[in-house]
Amino acid sequence: MTMVANRPPGARQLGLVIDLDTCVGCHACAVNCKEWNTGGEAARLPDYDPYGTEPDGVWFNRIHSYETGTDGSARTVNFPRSCLHCENPLCVTVCPTGASFKRADDGIVLINTDICIGCKLCSWACPYGAREFDETNGVMRKCTLCVDRIYDETLPEAEREPACVATCPAKARHFGDLADPQSKVSQLVRDRGGVDLLEDLGYRPTNKYLPPRQAQIPSPAREAPARSGSGLGTALLKLLDKALSR
Repeated sequence: MTMVANRPPGARQLGLVIDLDTCVGCHACAVNCKEWNTGGEAARLPDYDPYGTEPDGVWFNRIHSYETGTDGSARTVNFPRSCLHCENPLCVTVCPTGASFKRADDGIVLINTDICIGCKLCSWACPYGAREFDETNGVMRKCTLCVDRIYDETLPEAEREPACVATCPAKARHFGDLADPQSKVSQLVRDRGGVDLLEDLGYRPTNKYLPPRQAQIPSPAREAPARSGSGLGTALLKLLDKALSR
């Protein structure tokens, strides 16, 4: 069993806040994540039978879309899924080799593929389906929060964020220190009632989801009473309106 390192006082807890109200399900986050990590430190993320009848591959981000609600208030919710970098990651503690670990200084959960034996225990322990098995190399892979990007001092500071955040056209993804109550992400969680995914399991995921807002559908305006003396003109307009509404 692998032990989770104790985080020192004041250590950061880097993670994502994802706004389900503004995510449009465009898959830009998944595609840019794949592009960056295939050419970066986590390289490469293989594809299997990409031009066949059942293409598949290793993806750190996946998006699921659901229809929710009832008549009159139904909507589509797009749900991005990736590693949540839990504070209590069972995927780490079940690892027999120590390949899966959580960094003490920033809380990011990573995999050392040099000592990973591909036993898949971590994937069975993860209730979020965030672990991906690399069939080509026989190892497990997962979201790294783009550690090779967020700490790259050759990049402008504004660009030191995960690829999925940088590319989101709807600005539905936010990155920051969730251990800092004054950070932008912490304020978003407070203001919008950010929630943990499967909170009852006790994994204490770092990443938070902002729930969709309740749609405010305006009531139809009441028809103004007809003015007296409108006569044939009003009657004709009503007839035209009825005919054109068919």
